[in-house]
Amino acid sequence: MKAILSTLLIALLLASSVVSAETKYSIDASHTSIDFSVSHMVISNVTGKFKDVSGTLVSTGDDFTNAKIDVLIPAKSVNTENEKRDEHLRSADFFDVTKYPDVKFKSTSVKKTGDGKYTITGDLTLRGVTKSVDLATTFKGTAKSPWGQTVVAFKATTMIPRKEFGLTWNKALEAGGVLVGEDVELTLNVELVKQ
Repeated sequence: MKAILSTLLIALLLASSVVSAETKYSIDASHTSIDFSVSHMVISNVTGKFKDVSGTLVSTGDDFTNAKIDVLIPAKSVNTENEKRDEHLRSADFFDVTKYPDVKFKSTSVKKTGDGKYTITGDLTLRGVTKSVDLATTFKGTAKSPWGQTVVAFKATTMIPRKEFGLTWNKALEAGGVLVGEDVELTLNVELVKQ
């Protein structure tokens, strides 16, 4: 009986130490950028960003391979520095922000692929459609802010086939091709503060 109690006590201590080893980080929106680029009229690109973002990263290890990541982006925060175009992007032709106010990402796995390199796989929900995407991610490092906060930073990139998320609006061009490209390149530069 004593052996069983000792085993249970050790298991509880181990479980509590695992829980206590969990580290939570929150996205610092003022030092984070969510940028996108898409082909325009075949010959050039239009770029933009989402000006608002929040989220967390919870890790149980120093190398982030056990990390759980949740990100929320208000779709209405889309900004291409052109108000007419931004209103069109917020409309039912594109993000339909009244019906689908948020873009969400929830990680399903984080795999280390090299020194400071990861593939983050997760469920991206955009315009009411959820699909798995992979983000090629680089850990940029850890720093201490002047206010004593521990800050970590990552850069991630991926390509989003917009039609798969219901973003099908387009116009044909006289010379061939279409007004808006099919693939959207996302670049995320993210700073997170240890809580």
